[in-house]
Amino acid sequence: MAELTYRVALNQAMTEEMERDDRVFLMGEEVAQYDGAYKVSQGMLKQFGERRIIDAPISEEGFAGIGIGAAMVGLRPIIEFMTFSFSLVAIDQIVNNAANMRYMSGGQFAVPIVFRGSSGMAGCLAATHSHRPEAWYAQIPGLTVLMPSTPADAKGLLKAAIRSDDPVIFIEHEVLYGDKGEVPDGEHVVPIGKADVKRAGGDVTLITYSRSLKATLAAAEKLAADEGIDAEVIDLRSIRPLDLDTLLASILKTHRAVIVEEDWPYCGLGAGIADRINQRIFDELDAPIRRVASKDAPIPYNRRMEASMLPNVDRVVAAVKDVCYR
Repeated sequence: MAELTYRVALNQAMTEEMERDDRVFLMGEEVAQYDGAYKVSQGMLKQFGERRIIDAPISEEGFAGIGIGAAMVGLRPIIEFMTFSFSLVAIDQIVNNAANMRYMSGGQFAVPIVFRGSSGMAGCLAATHSHRPEAWYAQIPGLTVLMPSTPADAKGLLKAAIRSDDPVIFIEHEVLYGDKGEVPDGEHVVPIGKADVKRAGGDVTLITYSRSLKATLAAAEKLAADEGIDAEVIDLRSIRPLDLDTLLASILKTHRAVIVEEDWPYCGLGAGIADRINQRIFDELDAPIRRVASKDAPIPYNRRMEASMLPNVDRVVAAVKDVCYR
């Protein structure tokens, strides 16, 4: 095991996959000469050269389309958006072309491409740079959507994404890049579509992903210390496909669930997850499923106002106490 930052884990994943398969290349804004906007591709231009580490102009629709075309003829592109808020400029390419090509060609064309980059509320970036687009992309058949929370999962899931024969939306939360964690040595691939139980418990199931894992784990420890409530914390990791089996198995044990997400509440990801749970095991629930989400408003520039919108420990604790009738 080695302790790595989240960004180094991502760098290792791309480097190892490019060494393993010469069809893999990286293209995006500032990925080459500048070593990446968040230094995720640091050193890769020197190792692989400008034919495989390619700086693109600020034209997301254009270089996303180039990547999709390259994937259709046998290459395995990694397309980096400086922020996933900018992926909205390329959403026609992603949704109409990448997601649909295998189906509409009757399986004649695969699109083995990874769209990756940062997202989320990261501190004074305001409304146009702080979107959380996971629910938008998770709604689209043909797309895989991954959101790792730890360095180990970041490395293992990115390697799995690069090897996938279908288009993958790989969303990295901007504030996680400097986080450190243990990453297994050697070949480390995390299977797509498998959630991870980060904390075992028997009283309530807390379902979360990405940066919200931090607040959720902290809330679980506070609940145990102050209320004697033993919470099980599940990190989704894979948004689509969703590991519903792991969620149901936990709730069949705890009979209560709280979903913690940085997404907006209206038509958010948590709403879809709650519906799937209700459809399958409604009679097993001892309380309504609660959701702790961001406030339903555009993201402000002010740091304190932005922080006030996020799920936090107190809000998670309050939701858990509600479902536990405390």
